[in-house]
Amino acid sequence: MVSTATQIGDFTFDNCLMNAAGVYCMTKEELAKIDQSAAGSFVTKTGTLEPRLGNPEPRYADIPLGSINSMGLPNKGFTYYLDYVIKLQNQPGSKNHFLSVVGMSQEETHAILKSIQASNYQGMVELNLSCPNVPGKPQIAYDFEATEQILAKAFSYYTKPLGIKLPPYFDIAHFDQAAAIFNKFPLAFVNCVNSIGNGLFIQDETVVIKPKNGFGGLGGDYIKPTALANVHAFYQRLNPSIKIIGTGGVKSGRDAFEHILCGASMIQIGTALHQEGPAIFERITKELKTIMTQKGYDKLEDFQGQLNYIV
Repeated sequence: MVSTATQIGDFTFDNCLMNAAGVYCMTKEELAKIDQSAAGSFVTKTGTLEPRLGNPEPRYADIPLGSINSMGLPNKGFTYYLDYVIKLQNQPGSKNHFLSVVGMSQEETHAILKSIQASNYQGMVELNLSCPNVPGKPQIAYDFEATEQILAKAFSYYTKPLGIKLPPYFDIAHFDQAAAIFNKFPLAFVNCVNSIGNGLFIQDETVVIKPKNGFGGLGGDYIKPTALANVHAFYQRLNPSIKIIGTGGVKSGRDAFEHILCGASMIQIGTALHQEGPAIFERITKELKTIMTQKGYDKLEDFQGQLNYIV
């Protein structure tokens, strides 16, 4: 029996597929639809200390090879999502879930994490260090000194499973530097990657989204090669205890297979989920299992990280 089950830390999942934070996860109703689908888990919308409206519309557009967005972290506040995942974890047979959070400052980030630490939430937390679409707020994970400061302080008081969502890196030296920092801490996972920040798409001499004069994060086919490179680079460099969630350009079983081949333990789907809806998880799971059967693989570990190189 071919299985797409996986594990991160002490948490098991019957399927390696899930949504990406920002897609189909703003409300409890949307999260419930993911929870009831073939997905192995869900991650909430990235929650901030206070609710946010986000950037002005239009702030998302489907474009020929994927999507462009400048959402600006619209969300209902982290307590909305925290209360929901706590409620779910107390239900018999509930899936394990991920709570995505970040503050608009380091102080806010620590206030959020301390609240979660004091709560009875026992699931995974994904600290989003990679949003490229908040005007005036740079992506935290491109500042290695700030990233190390945040993690050092967080792990001085936070004892629950914690991972981080990363922006795409483009230089080998940055993979080395980032991994050296991450390996200092008991991270449960890293998520590679958020959208490629500040792309620009033009249609009929006009940009297609309003915020930032049309600049926005790219997703879909545009990002897949970059995402695979980041997944594999960190798979090669991180402590084995730090698992990798692969995100970027997954719209088929083959795409998911390649992320796992590069070292991912779980797969998040964004643009394609936005376009197709939660039924996508059943389709991609079937396609992935078909590929595994054809290649003689029974479980993800049979090919995870086994990317071949040209000698």
